[in-house]
Amino acid sequence: MKPEVEIYDTTLRDGSQGEGINFSVADKLRIAERLDSFGVHYIEGGWPGSNPKDIEFFAQAKKKKFKNARLAAFGSTRRKGVTVECDDQVRLLIEAATPVVTIYGKTSMLHVKEVLRCMPEENLAMIADTVRFLKENGKFVIYDAEHCFDGYKLDPAYAIATWQAAEKAGADFVVLCDTNGGCLPREIAEITAVAKSKLKCKVGIHTHDDIGLGVANALAALEVGAVHVQGTVNGYGERTGNCNLISVIPCVALKMKKRCVPTASLRKLKELSQFVDEIANIRHNPRLPWVGSAAFSHKGGTHVNAVQKLAASYEHIEPQLVGNERTVLVSDLSGRSNIVMKAQELGFKIANDTPELKNILSRIKELEHAGYEFEAAEGSLALLIRRRLKNEKPPFVVETYHVSMRRDGAIQKGSEGKSICEATVRVRVGDEVAHRVAEGDGPVNALDSALRLALGKFFPKLKKVQLTDYKVRILDGEKIVPVSIPGTDAHSGTASKTRVLIESTDGKDEWGTVGVSTNIIEASLQALVDSLEYGLLKNVR
Repeated sequence: MKPEVEIYDTTLRDGSQGEGINFSVADKLRIAERLDSFGVHYIEGGWPGSNPKDIEFFAQAKKKKFKNARLAAFGSTRRKGVTVECDDQVRLLIEAATPVVTIYGKTSMLHVKEVLRCMPEENLAMIADTVRFLKENGKFVIYDAEHCFDGYKLDPAYAIATWQAAEKAGADFVVLCDTNGGCLPREIAEITAVAKSKLKCKVGIHTHDDIGLGVANALAALEVGAVHVQGTVNGYGERTGNCNLISVIPCVALKMKKRCVPTASLRKLKELSQFVDEIANIRHNPRLPWVGSAAFSHKGGTHVNAVQKLAASYEHIEPQLVGNERTVLVSDLSGRSNIVMKAQELGFKIANDTPELKNILSRIKELEHAGYEFEAAEGSLALLIRRRLKNEKPPFVVETYHVSMRRDGAIQKGSEGKSICEATVRVRVGDEVAHRVAEGDGPVNALDSALRLALGKFFPKLKKVQLTDYKVRILDGEKIVPVSIPGTDAHSGTASKTRVLIESTDGKDEWGTVGVSTNIIEASLQALVDSLEYGLLKNVR
């Protein structure tokens, strides 16, 4: 069905201007293919007149067939004092061979005088000439009115004249741009309504997030008649970013009840968000609205109890509608409902009247008070629940361990001496004992290697378990603990309680485990042991 609101994605152009974002040509092609399959209507590939990478992208994109989206090349109006036919960057827009060309022009009299340094009439001619030339070359033309809202507030009559110059020359869309991202929704709505009354062509909106209102401002424009919204996946963009399409799309579809992307695509929204983060090599933001892992997470006991009875009490939609899922967090704020729902999520058969429930809850609160955190350590939590429910012995026990470190080479700045860590562990499995020694790049790596060697003959499946991440958090860094200095009456030293979080995988599943101690090696060993034990028991309930 024909969309009521068109989605224009500029992740590959405006988004790539964000700090820390750097896409290769191959990256851009992969993202374009995913956006097309998701169902966006326009994909802005870049500015072919600005850099060789974008020229190469468009050369490669010519060979692709897009099923849902139309590819757009981006550029500016012709330069002042140059005919449009002789402007090289306009020529490159034609040579990009895209069905859509988007150009921007100046709306603000301030920019005309101080940036372009030309007469106001010349700017109007630059807009009209470029739009007309592109239309004569068979392009669908989108005109981005740069600094539209600031320009209107400065000189409304001239701003309107720039929009109308683009429309009269044949622009298919006039898109109003809050380029500085500093407007309020009320201002956006009022000026968009003026544009709607002065133009016969379709009107779009392009916002930035400099004051945290990129999405709100886009929706304000849609409320008063804009039918086209530009933005980026995950809000990538210069400064604080662009309007986040990952938030706009479900707002349009589920809150405003307007057709935009295919309904089936909404369930792939989280997947799209994570895919683009992966390509950009950026850690996914857990607090993103709609798609973040925290978007439908519940921690407070009363909240969880209500969600257990009626999910809508604390969830504005069903998480599955956007490809997300409900998460119950377990902490010292937890009540019985948290534990029951989390245990069921982990595969345990447990109910509110399970006798062991009180003991499990009490132990969790006790450990949380001591510094443990189970929100990202479901492996350790599952083991704790299992031990309380089953009252069974662990599959192995670490009886002793020793870690040493030596350094070969002079200890001085710039020296190239090599540090070598060695770990020794003694483990008991039933009536058998194994004692192994291993070296590693650091104490944790050495301990991990020694543990695997010791347990390998008993549990071959542990060969598949690998560490993927290791995080350390100092919990009370200002705590001072007196330490006697031998041979003197002096005391010195500090001790901080440390929390270690380890993430592991067996190639199929991933899990986290946690350890806490004033000794970082001890905390690491706790998390390592839980990681391996969970790897053995994760499918056994």
